[in-house]
Amino acid sequence: MYSMSTLTPRRNAILAFIRERITAQGQPPSLADICEAFGFASRSVARKHIVALAEAGHIEVRAHQARGIRLVDTPTRPSLLQLPLLGRVAAGLPIDPDVGVHDHLLFDPRLFAHPPEFFLQVQGDSMIDDGILDGDLVGVSRQLEARNGQIVVARLDGEVTIKRFERHGQGFRLLPRNPAYLPIEVGPERDFVIEGVYCGLVRR
Repeated sequence: MYSMSTLTPRRNAILAFIRERITAQGQPPSLADICEAFGFASRSVARKHIVALAEAGHIEVRAHQARGIRLVDTPTRPSLLQLPLLGRVAAGLPIDPDVGVHDHLLFDPRLFAHPPEFFLQVQGDSMIDDGILDGDLVGVSRQLEARNGQIVVARLDGEVTIKRFERHGQGFRLLPRNPAYLPIEVGPERDFVIEGVYCGLVRR
């Protein structure tokens, strides 16, 4: 079986959505549910992602069933973990830090490729092409460095944002995943630090 880390962020998000629905409602989502959750224009787009998840070994799909998705090799009674929701993170222009424990969340650790250490609530739509929507709760693992292409939570000039990380010349770029937004150039004169790396999300 392939590891979850080989999946694209969007397919990771869809797999997490399937796990969440099964945990919360006792049944998997339909293709229509997936289209609604991720803003897909047609069921054929959702079906393409489901087929890819099945080929990667994460799920099985039973033919001729509206909700024929089954998770592969997962325990039936997972141990839930409790983590803090620390505030907001901007998916758009950076926002002032909103630090402080706002809530505690119980979650199934199987929803994530790597267990996060805290959650932040997304504000904005700059990461929609990676399946990260306004209002989502993103899991974050504390980490001060990142590889090119990873999604990071970064503090830039005292404000917090979530973007893709890219090394560029003598500095860095923070890349949105929405064509309505421009990359943020991070030169050596700016106060920049990576607070953590994105692990996955929960949609409430």
